[in-house]
Amino acid sequence: MKTYTTYTTTDSPVGELLLVGDGSALTSLSLPGQRTAPVVRSGWRRDAGAFGEARRRLAAYFEGRLPRFALDLAPEGTPFQQRVWRALDEIPYGTTTTYGELAARLDVPRAEIRAVGAAIGANPLLIVRPCHRVIGADGSMRGYAGGVERKVRLLTHEGALQQMLA
Repeated sequence: MKTYTTYTTTDSPVGELLLVGDGSALTSLSLPGQRTAPVVRSGWRRDAGAFGEARRRLAAYFEGRLPRFALDLAPEGTPFQQRVWRALDEIPYGTTTTYGELAARLDVPRAEIRAVGAAIGANPLLIVRPCHRVIGADGSMRGYAGGVERKVRLLTHEGALQQMLA
């Protein structure tokens, strides 16, 4: 397992974000109280200037000026998880998809949709890899590692919920 060496935090409308990586590539972006968030360790180095491009792009996203992230990412996961996470990048800003639709795009059999959900739940790069755009087939807000209330806030920010209600 890769050792994270550098971290910083940045404020956002959904809480203070923890950015972790090797100083150049981002390996994790987490929210306060997130169930899968890394915990800062004594060997990690806090660098307020780290991940400047990621922080600028996050600010632009929350200002409504950036619908898609293009960052140097290095998340750790199985080949299947990596495949699912890359598919998240293809969900357009302001839209949603369902677990079943995402599984179909990945040619994952219906019987294995739960594996897609588990991979989404293990996404270490919240917001940047937009797992919040995946919802239940009935339109319900299924789980989100950062909390369902934050998922609703992100989808509202992107205008996706207004489209669903129209």
